[in-house]
Amino acid sequence: MTKGRASVRPADYPPPFDAAEAIAAPSDPPDERIDVGLLIVGAGPAGLACAIRFGQLLEDAPELAERLGDVPVAVVEKGKQPGSHLLSGAVVNPRALRRLFKDREKKVEDMPFYGPVHAESVYFLTPKSKTRIPAPPTMRNHGNYVASLSQLSRFLAEEAESAGATILPETAADKLLVDGARVLGIRTGDKGRGRHGEPLPNFEAGSDLVARVTVLSEGTQGHLTGAAIERFGLQGENNQVWALGVKEVWRVAAPLRRVIHTMGWPLRAGARYREFGGSFCYPMGEDMVTLGMVVGLDYRDVELSPHDLLQELKTHPLFRRILRGGERLAWGAKTIPEGGFLSLPKRLHAPGLLLCGDGAGMVNVPALKGIHYAIESGALAAEAAFAALRPGQTPWTPGALESYDEAIRDSFIWTDLQEVRNMRQAFGKGFWLGGALAGAMTATKGRFPPKPLGTEPDSAQTLIRTNRARRYPAPDGKLTFDKLSSVYASGNKTRDDQPSHIRIANPVARDIGEAWVRMCPAQVYELADGGSGDEVTVQVTPSNCVQCGAITAKGGRLTPPEGGSGPEYTLT
Repeated sequence: MTKGRASVRPADYPPPFDAAEAIAAPSDPPDERIDVGLLIVGAGPAGLACAIRFGQLLEDAPELAERLGDVPVAVVEKGKQPGSHLLSGAVVNPRALRRLFKDREKKVEDMPFYGPVHAESVYFLTPKSKTRIPAPPTMRNHGNYVASLSQLSRFLAEEAESAGATILPETAADKLLVDGARVLGIRTGDKGRGRHGEPLPNFEAGSDLVARVTVLSEGTQGHLTGAAIERFGLQGENNQVWALGVKEVWRVAAPLRRVIHTMGWPLRAGARYREFGGSFCYPMGEDMVTLGMVVGLDYRDVELSPHDLLQELKTHPLFRRILRGGERLAWGAKTIPEGGFLSLPKRLHAPGLLLCGDGAGMVNVPALKGIHYAIESGALAAEAAFAALRPGQTPWTPGALESYDEAIRDSFIWTDLQEVRNMRQAFGKGFWLGGALAGAMTATKGRFPPKPLGTEPDSAQTLIRTNRARRYPAPDGKLTFDKLSSVYASGNKTRDDQPSHIRIANPVARDIGEAWVRMCPAQVYELADGGSGDEVTVQVTPSNCVQCGAITAKGGRLTPPEGGSGPEYTLT
């Protein structure tokens, strides 16, 4: 049925996907299954911190290490190597790293950071001018460090391997293995299938990896995490919502000596647009900077394009000056969970299962921070798993892993997120009113308002059209760039003839099809024959996909592609 433009929402066209598809019983014969002690899905900061901490604990428990077999800790990573799919600003609070490596030779100063934050500026932008404003308390970064998250995670991967972990790169976690109410591990994805699913000469079937405890640290839009939350009834009080961040790394002629955040232009302040976000620009040593734009995916305009907003941002005099004489080195995109405290799962465990990091929604939106929460949650998950694996304990019985939830509630993660529990939701009322409410929330440490504010899914927002695209700058290949050249700069290595990992409804209302085309930073979607009429068919080019996850937030579904596919981030 054709939907009228005045009322169309992406949620009206759900993708052909059921979370139950990601849940299965073991299918390999028992003697062909791969047995591991602790199984960690995702070699990001949460998963690697979990592996490191568990290895530290095993040092003083050789009898447990022996009982866990030849592979006491395994980390499954879908990218070509740890860090391949990781992207963040990033300014890192070192608190969790210091705890992880306390009493060890590794010091924060020796880690792959670009240096501490010495100065910062926050600006409100108009198209041609800037007004400096005091940094809100949540955005003060003194004592934090500028980093490339992909580089930091490669460092953590080396530490995890030194602590005894086995890392399995190019391995997609396709299904969560469940027997009744108990999680048994995962099944890895097949490799070597053709576009229509047919086995190619190099076909390699996936395998069952069974474990005593499985930790899901998949990051934003985690495939198995979402399925587990639904399967075990772990949904939080609020719907989760997301933002999309698009960033570039530049070699520049002159060093930047401060971190910069902006709000205002090129986003619009009116409540009808629901445009929430801002930009960042951080120094990466003497000759590089990273510049990014973050946009909440509850925006309503069909023609809004986060990638093109970043290109528009660079035309501002503030950033033209920083980038003048420079060269773009890298580009990438990733979603960020923004629901905050009220969108956390009501439990972070199920029998045999723990949820960590961004996959569970542990991000402080007003502080622009989540990496140290991921690291801390991974370390706490390791401690809970270790306790549940000691002699006399059974990790898959109900409540056996509840100590993890208790540890999270006693940690700075819980305190920090609780104090900003309604802040993201406030900006659904527009920039100015949202800003006023956010100030009151900051002053009262989250006690105002006394009742939680709700969130609607990003896909539930009714779309509008405003001809926004007319103001995007044309790509010149020097300052501004098109989407396809940007995908090339991500190092994307997705095989052209593998099965599509993207699920969308087809046909859809024309406004939805155009919204997907504009939204995607990697030019994955286009309208067949240019699109005509009230309903259109959307063509998908999955080999362009950098697995940012935006389509899942805005009405489709991203599933795991073949292991090793996707971007090869090195500087992001």
